Amino acid sequence: MTTTVSNDTTFHDSEACAREPIHIPESVQPHGHLLVFSGADLRLLRASARAGEALGVELERAFGQTADRLFAGEVGAELCRGLGQAPAREPIQLGVAHLPTGSFQTIAHRSGDAVVLELEGVPSEGARTLESLYPDLRKSIHSLQSATDLGGLMAQTAVAVRALTGFDRVMVYQFDAQWNGTVIAEDRNERLPSYLDLRFPASDIPEQARRLYALNRLRLIADARYAPVPILPPVGEGGGEGEAPLDLGFSVLRSVSPVHREYMRNMGTAASMSISVMDGDRLWGLISCHHAGPRQPAFSVRTACDLLGQVLSIKMTALDRGDAAEHRIRLKRIEARLLAHMAAAEHFVTGLVEAHDDLLTLGDAEGAAILFEDRCHRIGRTPPEAMIRRIARRLSERGEDEVFATDSLVSLLPEAESCTDTASGLLAISISQLHPSYVFWFRPEVVRTVKWGGDPHKPAAQAGAALSPRRSFETWKETVRLQALPWRAGEIETARDFRNAIVGIVLRKAEEMAALNVELQRSNSELAAFSYSVSHDLRAPFRHVTSYAELLRARAASKLDTRELHYLDTIIDAATSAGQLVDGLLQFSHLGRASLTFVDIDMNRLVIEVRRLLAPEAEGRAIRWTVEDLPTIQGDPMMIRLVMQNLLSNAIKYTRNRPDAAIRVGCHATPDAFEIVVEDNGTGFDMTYAHKLFGVFQRLHREEEFEGIGIGLANVRRIVERHGGQIRAEGKLEQGATFTVSLPRSQPRPLTILDSKV
Repeated sequence: MTTTVSNDTTFHDSEACAREPIHIPESVQPHGHLLVFSGADLRLLRASARAGEALGVELERAFGQTADRLFAGEVGAELCRGLGQAPAREPIQLGVAHLPTGSFQTIAHRSGDAVVLELEGVPSEGARTLESLYPDLRKSIHSLQSATDLGGLMAQTAVAVRALTGFDRVMVYQFDAQWNGTVIAEDRNERLPSYLDLRFPASDIPEQARRLYALNRLRLIADARYAPVPILPPVGEGGGEGEAPLDLGFSVLRSVSPVHREYMRNMGTAASMSISVMDGDRLWGLISCHHAGPRQPAFSVRTACDLLGQVLSIKMTALDRGDAAEHRIRLKRIEARLLAHMAAAEHFVTGLVEAHDDLLTLGDAEGAAILFEDRCHRIGRTPPEAMIRRIARRLSERGEDEVFATDSLVSLLPEAESCTDTASGLLAISISQLHPSYVFWFRPEVVRTVKWGGDPHKPAAQAGAALSPRRSFETWKETVRLQALPWRAGEIETARDFRNAIVGIVLRKAEEMAALNVELQRSNSELAAFSYSVSHDLRAPFRHVTSYAELLRARAASKLDTRELHYLDTIIDAATSAGQLVDGLLQFSHLGRASLTFVDIDMNRLVIEVRRLLAPEAEGRAIRWTVEDLPTIQGDPMMIRLVMQNLLSNAIKYTRNRPDAAIRVGCHATPDAFEIVVEDNGTGFDMTYAHKLFGVFQRLHREEEFEGIGIGLANVRRIVERHGGQIRAEGKLEQGATFTVSLPRSQPRPLTILDSKV
């Protein structure tokens, strides 16, 4: 058996419940009387139908009379003074009035322009004063203040309230973010069953009832079997046409919905009392009291319970904020260590990856991932990289989240159900405003069983049908899946601060890089201009040396001996070689300065043209060519032609000593790039010296073995990089070499900064 802890309304049809005007029922509970006075002279405007019994006069004759006429003597004077000071909220007790018809607890508050006086009969145990309750109340407050954790505080509260009120069962009921409620503490005798750990759907206490609980912190139903007593005269009869119903939101006698009374009878609860527990302005939960028979605690006892509820709220807030503060301090220490790692590392991502334990602890997660500059770094237990990239795309499509947190990732991305063992919960921070770059923390699924006080998924009543409460209170168990432990507010707040710190680092690095870019561009421009100028100016002297040396040899060859002719030939060869080096440097400088024109290039046709151009170099040799089907790429045709000409010329040259020379040209396509491959079985090279391959005037073979000035591959690298691509080489001595040129599928933005290695 289970039940609700709602004290106002629990409906099968929650929408109908939400429409019911529970704050203006136009009736009261019969364990007291209600009187409504208006005007400066406090004339009786309205009253509950049986109020004449307390006044000792027929109600029809009492309407219109002033309060000092209805309550004569010193009692009347005290009541009138109290009524004149009645607050607009928080009903106050004016004391016990001993009237000719009996003794009554008097409670007053204002409702609009009217003053409401409520007379409650004195309970059988007497109308105890707050002074008499003080020793027990002080003891209870001390027990609450001594609690060191939330669980102990709630348990002490249930014990203290039950000791003060004598109810059969007292429960502390907490709302979650969706307004479902769970019984988290309980104290009871054997007359009523236990409801500890049971959960109740939000529809049990609809929004309007929660608003009333937040306004009026205490609510009593003395006997659920009561028949409501109407307030007279009916609206429109006593105060003139159009008179508004009386707002009883702060009334202690306000009648409740007949559906709720039937609900209480169905579950075997005759009396109930609820005390609101507030967290600031938000209704955090309820202290809910139930009794198997009718029960009417004195107003002073209820006031004492209200005070305990406020003490609970203060202590709960203090514990919660203290725990949150300690948690935030721990996270801030971790954040500081991570920032130190990032500052010390050459790149902030490297610092994060190296400090992986702190990164996981910051989000209390089992896995993390950093997606930056199209590279994905995974740490711990994470989904596959493809899923991480899908998550990033989905968040990027949302567009507005700097920090995103969910304990149910499938609500964001349904296909994430395939990786619940690593990522049912997600905390993400965006670290770039230009590209989809994120830091992710992942939590796995936590499968748990929730015990509901009845089936929370019951269908609503048919339209037009009468409201009816639940009649079965059997425990209904639900297995909750596809959810992780929720992210704490401190974790989300720290993630936001961490994100701001990373963005600051990225922006600062970007500013530094921009400044360096400007300086590098200026320096490279000056260096390129200097290189061009020197190379251009050197061409003429070397040509003169070569020309005059050749002329001298032609005219004086017969007069020179063999040694002198050798000297002259050496001068000619050296000057010619120097001239070639100068021409190569000019070409290299030109490649860094020339503008690029991007068009579609048929690589099959280009390779055919380059092979025809290089045919004289392969003349007389049997080379086995393998040219696979090549794609159409985007690039500058003159530049790409030069790349292929250099690579194929090298392949022909370095297979010169192979009787079975073989050259293959192929392509490997990736989602982002085309990789053109030129492979040969020639002389090859030692990978130890591979870093020299693409340097200017760098050679891995002696000039006596293979001619060349060592600038061709430097030109190739410059052209490829200006196309937004990369080139890499692999080789083995005497086994051949493979050069792979990777060019992006889409047309890149032409690079405007010159290579710093000119």
